[in-house]
Amino acid sequence: MTVPRDGALLVVGDVVTDVVARHRGPLAPGTDTAAAVRILPGGAGANVACWAAHRGCADVRLLGRVGGDSAAWHERELAACGVRPLLVVDAEAPTGTVVCLVDTDASAERTFLTDSGASLRLEPRDWSEALLDGVVRLHLSGYLLFSATGRAVVAEALASARARGVPVSLDPASAGFLVGLGVDRFLALVDGVDVLLPSRDEACLLTGLPDAADAAAKLSRHIPLVVAKQGADGALVARDGAVLARVPARPATPRDTTGAGDAFTGAFLAALLAGAEPQDAAAEGCRAGARAVERVGGRPPSAR
Repeated sequence: MTVPRDGALLVVGDVVTDVVARHRGPLAPGTDTAAAVRILPGGAGANVACWAAHRGCADVRLLGRVGGDSAAWHERELAACGVRPLLVVDAEAPTGTVVCLVDTDASAERTFLTDSGASLRLEPRDWSEALLDGVVRLHLSGYLLFSATGRAVVAEALASARARGVPVSLDPASAGFLVGLGVDRFLALVDGVDVLLPSRDEACLLTGLPDAADAAAKLSRHIPLVVAKQGADGALVARDGAVLARVPARPATPRDTTGAGDAFTGAFLAALLAGAEPQDAAAEGCRAGARAVERVGGRPPSAR
């Protein structure tokens, strides 16, 4: 069994405000569609940090950038989930906002309308090697790769982590944004990452292969450990060009799939830090993903 590592998990990524609109059936163009609307804290990076803390990681820290309009609220919400917020307040841009359209008649599948705002304005001066003091794993949200300043932060963070021997994980974040970034460019930018956690669509896009298992295996020739999230089909664990395990999903009745992949990632990382083998950590991720889809929004229950 992997030896537990005594130290903190540092997550670097996005903090946004989610506007979750749960509607039944197709949207009605040009008129009203009845929906239940809630405003909730979100962001892939922030969600991962909260689920890692919820899974039992005692020291989780989050570096992100927000606008002054909601900085205090986001700090309170992160702290309530057991995360130490290290938020940079942007003087020019508001906090990012994501409108999550959730069709309750379609397995709670969601569509995002994204205004990245301050979340993609994290820049190299926001990074400091001292942020790694006491840190035993660094996790990077793939959304950082979709802005020039974010890519510069990723490069600096990876270099700092390598110098200290801190392993790094990354979640590609968005198949739609990956198309614009380009596969070759993405793979070059993540050189040095130890664990990649793509969704099925992201894994297939990054390899050009239609089968998720083949895609995960191919990716693991470039990145030491690949854990491909398959939603209702569980997860695949691949290393050295081969799939080592197929981890089944946990039964769930979906209400909102927003943040399910983030829940998986957070629980997976917490279990990995606690000494679990990747297959067992992926099973923890599947458990968290099942809990997440039965809640509205991307966060676990807060401690308060």
